[in-house]
Amino acid sequence: MEFSVNGGATEVAADPDAPAIDLVRDELGLTGAKRACGAGVCGACTVLVDGAPTASCLLPSSALEGRAVTTVEGLGGTHPVQRAFAAHDALQCGYCTPGFVVEAAAFVDSWRSANGDTAPGRAEIADAMAGHLCRCGAYEGIYSAVAAACAGEHDAEPTAPPPRAEAMDKITGRARYTTDVRIDGCWEAVLVRSPKAHAVVGAIDAGEAPHVDLLPADRTVRYVGQPVLAVAAPTREKARTAAGQVSVDYRDLASVLDAEAARADGAPAVYATADDRKEAPSSSEGLSLPGRWNGNLRGPAGGSLRPGTAVRRIAAAAGSADPRLVLGEYSTAVQVHTPMEPHACVARWDADGDLHLHLSTQAVAAVADEAARRWKLDRSRIHVTAEHVGGGFGAKGLLSTEAVAAVELARLSGAPVRVVYDRAEELTDAGNRPGTRTRLAMLADADGDLAALTIDAYGEGGVSVGSAVALHGNLMYGTAPRRMRDYDVVTNHPPGTPFRGPGGPPLAWALEQAVDDMAARLDEDPVALRRRWDGNPKRRALYDWAAALPAWRDRPRGGRTGRYRRGVGVAASNWLYLLDPGARVELSVEDGTVVARTSTQDIGTGVRSVIGEVLRAELGLPHDRIRVETGSGDAVHGPSSTGSRTTTSVAPATAEAARLLREALRSRTPSAPANGAVPTAVLDAAEGVRVTGRRRRDRRGYLTPFSIGDGAAIGRGFSGAVHVMEVEVDTLLGAVRATRCWAGVSAGRIYADRLARNQVEGAVVQGVGYALFEQRVTDPATGTVLTDNLEDYRIPGIGDTPEIEVHFNQEGWDHVTGGGVGLGEVATVGVAAAIGNAVRDATGWRPRHLPIRPDRVLEGINA
Repeated sequence: MEFSVNGGATEVAADPDAPAIDLVRDELGLTGAKRACGAGVCGACTVLVDGAPTASCLLPSSALEGRAVTTVEGLGGTHPVQRAFAAHDALQCGYCTPGFVVEAAAFVDSWRSANGDTAPGRAEIADAMAGHLCRCGAYEGIYSAVAAACAGEHDAEPTAPPPRAEAMDKITGRARYTTDVRIDGCWEAVLVRSPKAHAVVGAIDAGEAPHVDLLPADRTVRYVGQPVLAVAAPTREKARTAAGQVSVDYRDLASVLDAEAARADGAPAVYATADDRKEAPSSSEGLSLPGRWNGNLRGPAGGSLRPGTAVRRIAAAAGSADPRLVLGEYSTAVQVHTPMEPHACVARWDADGDLHLHLSTQAVAAVADEAARRWKLDRSRIHVTAEHVGGGFGAKGLLSTEAVAAVELARLSGAPVRVVYDRAEELTDAGNRPGTRTRLAMLADADGDLAALTIDAYGEGGVSVGSAVALHGNLMYGTAPRRMRDYDVVTNHPPGTPFRGPGGPPLAWALEQAVDDMAARLDEDPVALRRRWDGNPKRRALYDWAAALPAWRDRPRGGRTGRYRRGVGVAASNWLYLLDPGARVELSVEDGTVVARTSTQDIGTGVRSVIGEVLRAELGLPHDRIRVETGSGDAVHGPSSTGSRTTTSVAPATAEAARLLREALRSRTPSAPANGAVPTAVLDAAEGVRVTGRRRRDRRGYLTPFSIGDGAAIGRGFSGAVHVMEVEVDTLLGAVRATRCWAGVSAGRIYADRLARNQVEGAVVQGVGYALFEQRVTDPATGTVLTDNLEDYRIPGIGDTPEIEVHFNQEGWDHVTGGGVGLGEVATVGVAAAIGNAVRDATGWRPRHLPIRPDRVLEGINA
């Protein structure tokens, strides 16, 4: 087969029926284009074929014969679109970025040819980028980048480096993800998964292929899609063939596929014994609270504040029909993480017994520790690498099945082994935010103060437990009496895992809509009521900011008419301040450059950039004298990218390391300045100097003197957020569109402003998805996940993105070392609730169930 690739003639022997993406990546080694969905939905595999953007996962290789193919590598890093993406930080994890860049380059060239150096509007850009998805939600930056490139603002070579340290690697396709790793002689592995919702596994015939059993000790599968075993072969096609020939004897057990059925008397038990229940996976982040079991119901769990008083007051109010009593029942659907880079691992054993893992993970150091325990190796013999990670959002925080399968098969086969989930596996068994059903009662006293609150939340996390929704109700609106009870309803569905702000969004969905209803009962402005009830001074500043917004201050009151109705809603939220007290950053001087190393990983949040910014501020060095290396488990301890704790842990450790380095340099060169910029001549003479900085303890210590899991501690104080959302409701079709968002966040010091804003913007986009689109659907008869592709499981695209304005309040964190805490989770918690309140404002109808689908809107407004 002959064709042109990036301007050069190429001749390859390839399967003509294989997807072109496989030819480009596997045969030509051009890994910029990514296979993410395999169905032409996400755009990550986009290349130019004779100048036209093409989804290469749908195109047969034979269609490339005699044609000109351009991949992101062929743009050379000098196209105005690439410069614009870097300058406007139009990316986060970067896995989808090459596809966006290729599509945008074609659009910009065409637009400028027809329109000159003028900027298109958001609608034109959204139409052009409609075939691309970014799970990180970096759409605001993409809008800005494409408009600026069209206007000719990035034709010249940039004079300043981009805000994101690794931007050029990601916009050129050089960034290497786990799915891009190819080791000579590497075998491929495929997982065999259960077609049964509940069964005991008997005999397994796996033939001659190397295979590893992945069943639990009781040999029981409890959901469709549960891994049974993995097989390996020299190629993926042979591995698939071997997997298809595996014979498994399943002895069916009765299953429960509905939460109501699971709670019924005599329902089949998902976990039949106490020992089985101890092995149930957890969907919580950190320690799971204990709870007693009653069949398939676990709970109640969680703490309360004077629960008896709360219950008595609410019962009395209900008996007297007190108008200041708000009652409601709310539900949320299962939301699936679906990072664009699927779960992936490449495992290799050295001849001397060392284990090497290339892994798409949020927890390099923690996974290395866990691997050492599992395979009984000294920690120094475990080498985990995650150079770039294509998203995670909580789904990649553990040593999970793909790694276990790859390691064991590598041992059996004597070859490196690669495991990469396909999109159906990712959407079935790689993590989800459990669905919930929440009953809430809220009472105000004669003065309009919160008098009592009760919340009973039932988590629906499949075979997992540990739901912590109601628990968060203790952390908002003062110390009025309240009873918070969390339950798990266990069913034969895939397990939930922590998802960005676990427990927070479903709690806010119920609580913040109830607060709005209370404001209406009290005839009080919803922002003013929250400000009065909320004793947190950090959020009080955000309430003042929100109240002054023209969109809030001048919003229309009363009923609306017409087909398209606009409404404005607000929601407040908070989040625990988590950190890793053991965080370390090592600095060494190498060839006149300060090299920073830590075993944390960058999953798109920008930790490389944060470390670099701190070093530049502390040492006054130019960009070319600083290099930051992350994602290696061989470096000093770094935190997991979970719990919004990475920046607040690593940045202060970097500052401490910089102080120690300056001292070490002065000991060598006494004339070196004690403050200000370090002369480059001093660095040139300091080859080999090495120091390690640690995160110093906060001035008032921590709330937990012990680890709550993976080295994390709870610090003093809560980050806060206030979201004001504007929506437009089409009362004919029932569609809801988020049009504008004002996101106020109180998280103290902002280390890298553009990257922090990008995080907040992405959090808003994910909240929009939770509110309006995302819903895992399963077959009620078999338990099979039906939404196992990105056509049926809908995540927000660029056209679904509201215009987003971000406001940071940086006051109130003086007691924290470094002055700043995490913001990635608090920035998404209240988004869906604010949208619900905006829909209520626009239509007069109160949504209570997520997602706010068109059928629910039409049923509600026409009731």
